[in-house]
Amino acid sequence: MKLPVIKHLTNFIEENDEDFVVETIETLEALTEIPSLKDEELDVIGELISNMYGALEVDKMVKAGTSKKEALNNFMQRVLGSIDT
Repeated sequence: MKLPVIKHLTNFIEENDEDFVVETIETLEALTEIPSLKDEELDVIGELISNMYGALEVDKMVKAGTSKKEALNNFMQRVLGSIDT
């Protein structure tokens, strides 16, 4: 996951609507069903999906009253914490 991408997507959600991101995730998940995709291509799609889910989580925290900066930091700490264990 990349914080700048998540931050950009969070801004996109604020300016537009989270439904765009949800529908994009669904589309990308459907693409992963293509049997001829190479591992590298699946990795890229997976990274995009992960960043989009991350942006949705950050947006949820912001809507619950957390500042965007704090929400981004909390999310990334959670991610890094889950990697360490």
